[in-house]
Amino acid sequence: MHVAHSRTIKGAGVIAGGPYYCAQGSVFAAFYNCMEPGFFAPLPATALLIERTRAFSEARSIDAPANLAESRAWLFTGTRDRTVASSVVEALNGYYQALKVETVVVHDKPAGHGMVTEDFGNRCDATAAPYLNDCDYDAAGEMLRLLLGPLAPPAAAPGGRLVRFDQKRYAGGDARALGLANEAFVYVPKSCESGHCRVHVAFHGCRQNADAVGEAFVRHAGYNRWADANRLIVLYPQTVARYFPVFNPRGCWDWWGYTGADYATRDGAQIRAVWAMVRRLAD
Repeated sequence: MHVAHSRTIKGAGVIAGGPYYCAQGSVFAAFYNCMEPGFFAPLPATALLIERTRAFSEARSIDAPANLAESRAWLFTGTRDRTVASSVVEALNGYYQALKVETVVVHDKPAGHGMVTEDFGNRCDATAAPYLNDCDYDAAGEMLRLLLGPLAPPAAAPGGRLVRFDQKRYAGGDARALGLANEAFVYVPKSCESGHCRVHVAFHGCRQNADAVGEAFVRHAGYNRWADANRLIVLYPQTVARYFPVFNPRGCWDWWGYTGADYATRDGAQIRAVWAMVRRLAD
């Protein structure tokens, strides 16, 4: 999403994620090369991924990668994460730095695989539903401070509205065909009900969609209190686990091509749907 719409999106926070187009349309590469790389399944070379990025841009499938030099990225890998190797996150850092993105990498927290919070969820080193880990570390706040600049302190408790809305209207009427749930969420602070606010899109992780963990992520990932104090709307799009016609049993976002070959571009079904949600908020 960041790379595809770099002209408008000015930053990204990534928890245990790899470089753009890492899987290159292959589910095998996604689950081996891009999660637990090794001798027989190495990470793709940064130069190759930069070449693919430029090719997409020349085909006008994504925004010009030169835009990325004006953006920032906050990256996180837990020292107890046994799902996605730290080398994968470092590869993302290398990719971003090659495109002159300002990056910060956090790699000293004893976290398992999940969204790290200040005071909610499983013990820090866990890898279990709802994949929210209490590490006494406010990942959402640190991320937002880098992406948005100086911020007011977060509200003591969320005071805005968590709104459930129909995702089907942004997915051609059939969200499930795109691996999306029929409903998603948006958090709207009171100050944003009638005034100008920025938008942050919070993508949940695999097995962390609302069908799997209820409202745990949308209420407790840590964004909403910061949103209240800083005029920030938080969009929480949602996937759904499916086996047919798309194969996505863990409810992951499409980062290997289960919705089609153009999944990593502006024409990708999920990117197009989420972008339509962002445009609706802008309207």
